[in-house]
Amino acid sequence: MTNTKALAQASIKNSEPGLHADIPETSAWKDFLALIKIGIVNSNMITTFTGLWLALHFSGASFLNNLDTVFFALAGSALIIAGSCSLNNYIDRDIDHLMERTKSRPTVTGKVNPRKVLLLGFTLIILGLTLLAFTTYTAALIGLFGIFAYVVLYTMLSKRRLVSNTIIGSFSGAVPPLIGWAALDGNLDPLAWTLFLIMFIWQPPHFYSLAMKRCEEYRRAGIPMLPVVKGFGRTKISIMLWILLLMPMPYFLTELGAPLVVLTVILNVGWLALGIKGYKMKDDLKWARMMFVYSLNYLTILFVAMVIVTLI
Repeated sequence: MTNTKALAQASIKNSEPGLHADIPETSAWKDFLALIKIGIVNSNMITTFTGLWLALHFSGASFLNNLDTVFFALAGSALIIAGSCSLNNYIDRDIDHLMERTKSRPTVTGKVNPRKVLLLGFTLIILGLTLLAFTTYTAALIGLFGIFAYVVLYTMLSKRRLVSNTIIGSFSGAVPPLIGWAALDGNLDPLAWTLFLIMFIWQPPHFYSLAMKRCEEYRRAGIPMLPVVKGFGRTKISIMLWILLLMPMPYFLTELGAPLVVLTVILNVGWLALGIKGYKMKDDLKWARMMFVYSLNYLTILFVAMVIVTLI
């Protein structure tokens, strides 16, 4: 691990011509979006909004009468996630060049001064927590926990040391729907915690599938992801076990009606069936890609459906 880090740091400092010749030119705006990991921000906005929407629905509050809360909750959540991702880019700048999907980040290419990235991260986090505090202090505290879990527990302490890094990182990824709910109602309903559990359980099979696809890149970077340390066979077993943990979740969603429960059951069974199919496929990477794409659709369909069923 130490040798990998030293090599990474030496590569960043290397100023020979052509070092980043294969890195395409990007605009300042695209660099900014890369720094804040806009894809992660956007996906988390879906789950944040769902938590907020369901809190409005079950409390009988009007959406139009709470537009200020909606704005502060969504903007605050987006800012703390963007800030946390910026800090993640700052911390991982010594290994990101070793991975195909991260080698074009401005912290790797040298287009952005690392100190500015650090300043950007803390500025966005402070602004985000301030906006969340305009809703409820509970929402701000949950947001602060999410930041700590992602930046400290995951990025700084476990990502490069523990095989369980994905599970530890899942705590931060499960926080957004809680923030959304708490922004309106600080006394979190059991349904809010169900959303948290779904998000927590969903993440390991999602990221293990990605780790299988990027296994050699993680190996080069010295990151002890499950497929790197335990191999594909063990990873596939873990994915299946986590999907099985999702099976009881529909029965905690009965407040949202039978159609939503049925849809959740179908999504769960479909994911499990695809996983079982993996044991019959010779191409593990193809199976991992299928599982990864399914996981993305699973999350989007489920959380959007939770909003739709309250409108019918």
